[in-house]
This record gives sequence, structure tokens and C-alpha cells, in this order.
Amino acid sequence: MSNAMNFGTKSFKPRAPDKGSFPLDHFGECKAFKERFMKCLRDNSFDNSKCRLQSKDYLECRMDNQLMAKEPLAKLGFKDLMDPPPSQAHRDPKP
Repeated sequence: MSNAMNFGTKSFKPRAPDKGSFPLDHFGECKAFKERFMKCLRDNSFDNSKCRLQSKDYLECRMDNQLMAKEPLAKLGFKDLMDPPPSQAHRDPKP
């Protein structure tokens, strides 16, 4: 008689999380961006609010090199750092 516990035939199928998991940068394609972001964090006592531009640049590099899924920058919290659309960029402010 076996004392082995059998919980059924269901098998666990691992699945990557929707957010927070992405391929490592094995070829260093975004290493310079990462280093600038990390230096900014160290220089600012790890206050990430002072390094948002570097963070945005790093994430853009990762998206451009297929190291993470493309997401709109506004959805990632960088709406205030985005360039205005070309149609609005060259308009003179009204007096």
C-alpha cells in the first residue's frame, strides 16, 4: 500500500506575470542607459522622483530593443515628460 499523496492529474503550468518580468539585457544594449539611471539614483540618495528622465530613457531603450513590451509612456507614468505632438510643438503661445 502506498502512502504517496495524489492530488489529481492537474499539472501546474507556469506563466510569466503580466508586468514586472522581461528578458535580461544579455548583450548590454541598454547598459549605458541603466548606468546613467543608477548613477542618478546614487547621486540623489535613491530618490527616484529626481531620476524620472533617466528612467524614461532606460525604459524607452528596453522597448526599442524588444527587451520589454511596448507601452505608451503615459501609461508608464511619464505623460509629463513626453514631447508634444509635432502639430503643437511649433505653435507660438498666444499673447
